Amino acid sequence: MADSSFDIVSKVDHQEADNALNQARKEVEQRYDFKGTGASVEWSGEQILVKASTEERAKAVLDVLESKLIKRGISLKSLDVGEPVQGGKEVRITSSLKDGISQDSAKKITKLIRDEGPRSVKAQIQGDELRVQSKSRDDLQEVQRLLKAADLDVDLQFVNYR
Repeated sequence: MADSSFDIVSKVDHQEADNALNQARKEVEQRYDFKGTGASVEWSGEQILVKASTEERAKAVLDVLESKLIKRGISLKSLDVGEPVQGGKEVRITSSLKDGISQDSAKKITKLIRDEGPRSVKAQIQGDELRVQSKSRDDLQEVQRLLKAADLDVDLQFVNYR
């Protein structure tokens, strides 16, 4: 019998992220507490730029964006938020969406699978994703349960289950 396998990936649906950003922008433009404060949220290339007159307002705009991302099914683990930067009369917070699994995270995941997972399971790093193989599909499902329960700093999806 051939080995069963699945891939572990960390991908963000950029269309959903764009929709969440547009919803957040509309809410910021409409809300009374943001009127006249120069508060805005927009794409700046591949990054999300939050601007406001004070640091508290910028964090409030970021909070609106985060709530829209959650409603759209995007995990906040895939949002990399920078520090607030004072520039002239405004505060800027630059954020980016993390796509793919970094090498450090991939090594942590493979070590976790090797140490705590079933013995018949093999995990290998393939670029920015991982392939997990085993003869038993039950063992693969056990690995999925293990990774969902683990507190990792990466949003994981399981794809190509064969």
